[in-house]
Amino acid sequence: MAQPAADKPRLGLADIRAMLAPIPGRAAATTRITVACTLTVLVTSIYGTPEAAISAYVIFFINRDDRTSSIVMSVAALVLVSLVIGLVLWLADFSVDDPMRRVACMAVVSAAVLFLTSASKLRPIGGILAMIIGFALDELGLVPSGEIATRALLYAWLMVAIPLGVNVVVNLVLGPAPRRLATDRLAHCLRLASRSLQAPDGDPDALHEALRDGVQPIAGWLKLAKIEGSVNAQDLPALRQAAASTMAILLAADVAGRQPGARLPAAIAAPIAATLDDMARMLDAGGYPVEIGLSAPRLEGLSPVQQAVATELVGAINHYAEPVDPAPQEQADNAHGGFLDADAFSNPAHVRYALKTTGAAMFCYFLYQQLNWSGIHTCFITCYLVSLGTAAETVEKLSLRLAGCLAGAVLGTAAIVYVVPSLTSVGGLLLLVFAGTWISAWVAQGSPRIAYAGFQVAFAFYLCVIQGSGPGFDLTVARDRVIGIVLGNLVVYLVFTRIWPVSIAARIDTALAALVAQWQQLTTARQPGARRGHAASAMALHGEITQDLILANYEPAPVGPARDWIDHRRRRLAVLDAIAGPVFLLAERVPGDPEVASRLHALQATNAVPPTTHAADGPHARQADKVRQALLALVDRRLAETPVDATVAASPTSIHAQT
Repeated sequence: MAQPAADKPRLGLADIRAMLAPIPGRAAATTRITVACTLTVLVTSIYGTPEAAISAYVIFFINRDDRTSSIVMSVAALVLVSLVIGLVLWLADFSVDDPMRRVACMAVVSAAVLFLTSASKLRPIGGILAMIIGFALDELGLVPSGEIATRALLYAWLMVAIPLGVNVVVNLVLGPAPRRLATDRLAHCLRLASRSLQAPDGDPDALHEALRDGVQPIAGWLKLAKIEGSVNAQDLPALRQAAASTMAILLAADVAGRQPGARLPAAIAAPIAATLDDMARMLDAGGYPVEIGLSAPRLEGLSPVQQAVATELVGAINHYAEPVDPAPQEQADNAHGGFLDADAFSNPAHVRYALKTTGAAMFCYFLYQQLNWSGIHTCFITCYLVSLGTAAETVEKLSLRLAGCLAGAVLGTAAIVYVVPSLTSVGGLLLLVFAGTWISAWVAQGSPRIAYAGFQVAFAFYLCVIQGSGPGFDLTVARDRVIGIVLGNLVVYLVFTRIWPVSIAARIDTALAALVAQWQQLTTARQPGARRGHAASAMALHGEITQDLILANYEPAPVGPARDWIDHRRRRLAVLDAIAGPVFLLAERVPGDPEVASRLHALQATNAVPPTTHAADGPHARQADKVRQALLALVDRRLAETPVDATVAASPTSIHAQT
């Protein structure tokens, strides 16, 4: 199978074009962000609040796929920002008149907030909060009296409160309901399975992508739908079962398309595919199919693997939305962690992240203060918005940031030269912001491989064209702000790759062990819902590991793992990917099969492929049916075709990497 564009270490123009192509929900999300940003600029223009560009940019961080998450995130952020401004007001009593104490407060409070950003649930908005504190304390040094200082802090609060309030209103009007997102995603997955059964060689990458992250978000959306009351007590377990059944359908379709001799003949695949299309139309309408009654296919003449695929498809379809084991899902709903991560006070990486980001920001602060070049103050802000946890992410995202920054600067400068002079009102500025935001948001809503570029396009574009409460004409302001963005990105890159660099290698090994554990739990689970839940989690984790292995290629040599280390982990992940479908079908037919468990245990214990065996070797296997033997033989064949060198697994990463 061809490597999906999102999985390639280096992207070509064709890959980038594919990532910019329309996908379900992308246009709606782009529109929602664009409307929220444009309305934010309107409100800031009416009231003349400072730093309107940053206000508009906050929308990109706070908006989520569904309306409930977006609203909850906005309200929570508003409460936190209010508390932060209250903290700054308290600090202002003894820091406003003393530059040294003010700078010390900036550094200490910034480090504390960034520690929580790394080690708690504050992660999505912690960088913005730290930036607000630094910005507010910096503003205190520019005012001559306490009354003006208080006004400056209130403006800092408005800088974030305005976009948060606008985001709430926009999502109340335009935000999709979580239930709607769940049913749309289920319909999309069923259509992909249908197309795969009819034309297995048509679009294998789409089915592969759906397996990785097509079903996993649905559980969260249904939980949010329960919170907001858009799903009743009867529909909730039915839709949860529909998500579990969809996972089974996708895995069975994947086996039919990828495994040798598993493709279903047209006489059997056609009615199954037609039924899946009909079910997708019901989900598109907001409901879900019940009492489907698909006739069992005639299995005579089919190979054992084909029989397993056909039986799994028909069983999952006929019981698509019939909940049978709600208890595991209820336990999952009740299980939730605390505010702090389990390793918050034991993992030094959290403290180091806080110190590195704060150090980079304070360096930029001292630099533009000593140069008396306030126009590049955006380097200080940039450090908080672009800092990442590992050296791999920092290096990989640097190219996207710089490319996005330059693209946004060109777009903004061209707008100042050719468009802004013809604007005569705020309405013209809003149209310009709408167009620029649409382009940026479209990129930002794409693959993680290019999303950062969209963020930086928006940031640079806003800083160029939004220079006050009306259209801005000063090219010097645009130039200085772009220089600040580039400088901030370079400082963060140097700090995160030279000081306490964190390699992504440890995260990959931990995730690989967790992935094998997920498959082991799947094979021993007795309830179908639990097995399919483990399958969804395993496939989502598989996608995350794939992305991390791509990122590992970007780490500098003194920090990152060697090439053979990366290749070994890639091959090991390929082993788990190749056997995923057959292992799932085996677990569905024979839960707790010791033969499957032994293969997974050997894979985890030695990081190597267990020796090829046949299902008929042991007493338990001799009693198994032909289907089980064929699936086990398929697993063994896949393991033998993807050899892994066990000696490489134990080789350490670079001694300079701090993990």
